[in-house]
Amino acid sequence: MKTAQSLKATKLSLFDFKSVPIRTFWITSISFFMCFFAWFGIVPFMPDVVRDLGLTPAQKWNSIILAVSGTVFARLLIGKLCDKYGPRLCYTWLLILGAIPVIASGLVQTPLQFLICRLFIGFIGASFVITQVHTSLMFAPNVVGTANATSAGWGNLGGGANRLGMPLIAAAVVSFGVADANAWRYSMVIAGVAVFLMGLVYYFFTQDTPEGNFKDLRASGETVTTKKDQVGFSTVIKDYRTWILFVVYAASFGIELTVYGTMDDYLQNTFQLERVSAGNIVLSFALMNIFARTLGGFFGDKFGKLKGLRGRVLFLSAILSLEGIMLVTFSATTSIILGIVFLILFSLTVQMAEGATFSVVPFINKKAIGSVSGIVGAGGNVGAFLAALLLKSKSAVAEKAALVSNQGLGEDIMKSAQSAAASSAVSSGYFIIGFVVVLTGILALAIRFSTKEEPVVDYNLNDTSGELISVKADY
Repeated sequence: MKTAQSLKATKLSLFDFKSVPIRTFWITSISFFMCFFAWFGIVPFMPDVVRDLGLTPAQKWNSIILAVSGTVFARLLIGKLCDKYGPRLCYTWLLILGAIPVIASGLVQTPLQFLICRLFIGFIGASFVITQVHTSLMFAPNVVGTANATSAGWGNLGGGANRLGMPLIAAAVVSFGVADANAWRYSMVIAGVAVFLMGLVYYFFTQDTPEGNFKDLRASGETVTTKKDQVGFSTVIKDYRTWILFVVYAASFGIELTVYGTMDDYLQNTFQLERVSAGNIVLSFALMNIFARTLGGFFGDKFGKLKGLRGRVLFLSAILSLEGIMLVTFSATTSIILGIVFLILFSLTVQMAEGATFSVVPFINKKAIGSVSGIVGAGGNVGAFLAALLLKSKSAVAEKAALVSNQGLGEDIMKSAQSAAASSAVSSGYFIIGFVVVLTGILALAIRFSTKEEPVVDYNLNDTSGELISVKADY
C-alpha cells in the first residue's frame, strides 16, 4: 500500500489560480453563492408573488418554512454521497437538477405549485455541505478552518446579495419590454439558468482531490479510496459530538436564515421604515458574510494552535453565547439607532459562530468528513424550521387578536394594530430564541476530544500527507 504525497494547500493564497485547491476554492464558493442567490431569490419579489398568485398570510409563511425544510433531507443525504462519489459529481448534479425548481418557480400559476417549487428549491441549500467537504479535502488542517469559513461566508452572501441583484435583473428585463408584473418570473428563470450553467463549470473545471478525480485515478490502474470511506454512517451518528454541533449550527446558521426571512417586516413594523430602507439594512447584514464568517474560522484556527482542539471548542462556545446575548438585546431595543448597532453585532457574532462551528467539524471524524458535515449542516435548517414555526405561531395569534379587537374601527387602524401586534410577537420570539442560543453556547462546552486525537492534529499541522491512499488494482 503506497501513500501518495499530499498536495493540499497549507495557505489560502486567493490569487494563486494555478493551484488546484485555490481554483477549486473559487469555483465552489461561486457555486455556493449562486445556489443561495437562487434559493432566496424570490424574497425581494414576495409582494408581487402575493398579488399575482393570491397567497394568504399562512401560505406566505408556509413558503418560508418549506424552503428550509427540503434542505434538511438534502443535506443529510448529500454528505454521505460526497463520501462515496466525491464532491465534484455531487455538486454538478445538485446544480443541474436544482436549477429545475428555480426555473419552474417563475412559471407557476397557483399557490400550490409555488409551494411545491419552494420545497424543492430548498434542496440546493445542500450546496453548503459539498462546499465544506470539498474545501476540507483541498486544504491542510492548519488552514482548513479559515478556508471552510471563507468559502461558506462568501457563499452565504448570495442569500443577501439577491436583495440588490434580483431587482436589478428585473429592471433589466423590464427594459427589454417585459411587463412589470411579470418581471419576477423572468428573473427566477434567469437565476435558474445561471445555476444550471454553474453545474457545467463545476464538472469541467474542478476535481475531487488535489491528486485528481477518483474515476481518472482508477482508470490509470489504481484503486483509490479515501480515509473518509473507511467509517460507516452509523459510527458518525453514534458520536454525541456530531449532534451537539447539529444543535450549535441550528442556533447559528438556522437563526441567520430565520432573520433573513423575517427582518424586513420586523424593521418596518417596529421602526416604521420603508420597505426599501428595511431591505437595504438586511442587505448590509448579509454583506458581513464577506469577512465575518472568515473571522470565525480564523480565530478557531488560532485558538486551535494555542490550546489544541479544546481551544477551538472554547472559542465556539464564547462566540455562540455572545450571539444569543446580542439577539436578546436587539429584541428589546426600541431605538432605530441602537437597533442597527445591535443588529450589526448580532450579524457579526452569528456569522463568526458559523465559521467557528466548521473549524471544529473536520476534526470530529476525519474519516467521515462528508457525513459529519451533512448532519451538522442539516442542523442549520432544522433550527430555521423551528424558529420560523415559533415566530409564525406567535405572530399569527397576535395579529388575529389585534384584528378582532379593532374590527370596525377602519382599515388604517386595523392595519396599524396588526403591525404593532406582529412587531411585539416577533420581538418576544427573538428574545426566546436568543436565550436558547445562550444555552446552546454553554452546551458546546460538552464537546471533548480524547488525548489520542490531539497528537494526531498536531502531527497533521506539520505533515498533511496520508489523506489519499493509492492501492494498485488486482485486475
